[in-house]
Amino acid sequence: MSKTVVYEVKVMFGDCDPAGIVFFPNFSKWMDASSLNFFMQCGVPPWRELERINGIIGTPLLEINTRFKSPATYGETLQVHTSVIEWGSKVLTQKHVIMRGDTLICEGTEKRAFCVRLTGESYRIKVVPIPQDIRERCS
Repeated sequence: MSKTVVYEVKVMFGDCDPAGIVFFPNFSKWMDASSLNFFMQCGVPPWRELERINGIIGTPLLEINTRFKSPATYGETLQVHTSVIEWGSKVLTQKHVIMRGDTLICEGTEKRAFCVRLTGESYRIKVVPIPQDIRERCS
C-alpha cells in the first residue's frame, strides 16, 4: 500500500468561473501539482535533480479520470489527498481525493510513466521501468 500525502490549495478568485465556482481544469492543475508533491514528500528528488542522477525527467501524464461531487469557490482551502493505488512495471496509477474538510469535492485518478530523454533527441522521451528505490520510498 502507498503512503498518502496531503497537498493544500487555497482557492483564489481567478480559479473560478463567472458564477464563482472553481473552473474544472483547475482541479487537474491541482492534482498534477499534488502528484509532484507526493513524490517529493516521499523523498524522491525534484525532477531536475533526478535527471542528473539517473536520467529520469519526470512522470508525464498518460490518462486522467475525474468525478466531481460538490462545488468549491474562492476563499476556501482544499486538501488534495494523493496516493499510488497501482504500481505496474513502467506505469503507475495515482488517486487524488480533493476535500474541503469532511466534504468530498472531487476525486480522480491519473496514469503516469517514468520517462527519460532519447539519446540524441532531447525533445523525445521514452518510458522506463519504475526504479525500485522510488517504489520503496513511496510505499
